[in-house]
Amino acid sequence: MHAGENAMKFTTLGELTAHHAAATPAKPAIVFGATVIDYQTLHERSRRAAAALRAAGIGAGDRVGWLGLNHPDFVVALDACFRIGAVLVAINARLVAREIAFILADADIRLLVSEAAFADVATAADARNLVLVDAPHGDRPAFGDWIAGHAPDPALHPADPEDIALQLYTSGTTGFPKGALLSHRALLGVIAKGPLTGEAWALWDDADVCLVAMPVFHIAGAGWVLHALEAGATMVLLPRPEVPAIVAAIERQGITRLFLVPAVIAAVLDHLELHPADLGSVTELLYGASPIPLDVLRRALVAFPNAGFIQCYGATETCGTVVYLPPYDHDPAGNPRMLGCGKPFPGNEIRIVGENGETLPAGRIGEVALKTVSVMTGYHGNPEATAKALVDGWYLTGDAGYLDDDGYLTLFDRVKDMICSGAENIYPAEVENVLHDHPAVADCAVIGVPDPKWGEAVKAIIVRKGEVTPDELIAFARGRIAGYKVPKSIDFIDVLPRNPSGKILKK
Repeated sequence: MHAGENAMKFTTLGELTAHHAAATPAKPAIVFGATVIDYQTLHERSRRAAAALRAAGIGAGDRVGWLGLNHPDFVVALDACFRIGAVLVAINARLVAREIAFILADADIRLLVSEAAFADVATAADARNLVLVDAPHGDRPAFGDWIAGHAPDPALHPADPEDIALQLYTSGTTGFPKGALLSHRALLGVIAKGPLTGEAWALWDDADVCLVAMPVFHIAGAGWVLHALEAGATMVLLPRPEVPAIVAAIERQGITRLFLVPAVIAAVLDHLELHPADLGSVTELLYGASPIPLDVLRRALVAFPNAGFIQCYGATETCGTVVYLPPYDHDPAGNPRMLGCGKPFPGNEIRIVGENGETLPAGRIGEVALKTVSVMTGYHGNPEATAKALVDGWYLTGDAGYLDDDGYLTLFDRVKDMICSGAENIYPAEVENVLHDHPAVADCAVIGVPDPKWGEAVKAIIVRKGEVTPDELIAFARGRIAGYKVPKSIDFIDVLPRNPSGKILKK
C-alpha cells in the first residue's frame, strides 16, 4: 500500500457529492457568475444527469466527452459519470476539428457534451450524440433541459478503486495525443497526500473557497475541482483565466486558495498597478509549470499579504502534483531551492535515472522517474507508449533533473523535445508533421525559444522547396492545429544540421 491510500476519506469519487449533500446540503458548492449551486442541488442534478446518461445507453466504462470551458455543467457531468461508472473525457477546447476528431475516435466517445460556442467544431469532427450546454440548437438538446426530464437516479455503480474515472489527453511525441487513464484510486490518492505533510497549507476544509481558473480539460483545473469536492469546499469557476476576472473573484468571493502559473501571477501584479484590489483573503497560492521569478515573488508577497506560496510539480500522468516547494522555502532574498521544484510528498519517491536505467547519485543529471499512488494506469489503447512510460512501477517523466543531498528536485532540461509554453505542453513532432504537409516545405525542425511572457515560444526552422513566406506557413498551421501550437516565428535555412544517424541536431 502506498502512503496516501490509508489517508483517503472516500473509496471512489462517486461518493463525494452524496456525502456533502447529506452533511452540508445548503453549503455553496459552485459559484459561477451570479449562479450559486449548493451541495444538495448539485447532488440532485448529478443524479438526474446519471439517469439521462443511462437512458441514452451510457454504462460502466463508456466514454462521455466534455468540450467546453469551465462551467458548472462540467462538474455535473463529471459527477454523473462517477455515479454510473462511465469515464469523462475532457477535451481541450482550443483544438481544431481534426484534432478533436482524433480524440473522439481514439476514446470512442459515445456522447459529447459541448458548449454551444464549440458546436460547429464538434459537428465538423463528426461528434455522435451531441448535447449542448447552454442552448438547444435544432435537434441538439440543452444539457439542463435534457437532464431535467429525468427523475434523479439514486443508484450508485459499485465502482472499484482501480476503475478509470477520468481520461485526459496529453500531447504525443509522434504527433498524436495520448489519453492518460486516471483511476479513482489515483485521483483520490493525490488529494490524500497533502495532509500527510502535516503542513497547514495542505489542509483543505469546507470553509475554503477555491478559485478554478485553469482549464478543466487540464489536470490543473480538473484536479482543483476534485480537491474542492473532496473537502466539501466552495469552488468559484471562471470560464477562462482572465486577469480582471481573477482579481474580481478573489476580492468579491473571498477566495482562500488558488492555482495559477507564474505568467498569470505576473499579469495579475501588472493589473493591480492600475486597478488596486484587496487580495488579503488568499491564504494559499499554488503555482506550477515553472519556478517563480524572484522579482515576481517579491511583488506577489505584497499583493497577497496573507498567502503562502507553494510551487507544484507533476503531470497529467501523476494526477497532478507529486513534488512541492513549501512556503517556508520561499525567500524574498532568494535561495537555491527556489530554482528547483521542491521535495516529494510523503510516500512519493524520486529516482534520477541514467542512460542505462541505473539510479544516479545526488547532483548527477538524468531522467526524472516518479513512484506514487497517483500514477496513471496507462495510456488508452496504447500499450507501446504505456510500456515506455511505466517501467517497474516507475513513471518516466521525460524531464531531466537532479536531486540535492536533501532530496529536493531541480529540473535541468527535458529529455524529450517537449516545449512548455505557459501551462501548455507542445511536442515539436506534432507541429513538424503539419508543416511538412505544406507543398513548399522540404524539411523542418520545431524548437522552443525563450519567451519573457510564456517561458517558451514555438519556432520553426524551415528548408524550402518552393516560394512561401513565414506568414503563409503560420496561417497554414493555424488551420490545422490549436493556436498555442502554431509557430510564433519562422526562420529559413538551406539545410538542417543532423548527426550521422540522421537525427536533427536541435541543440
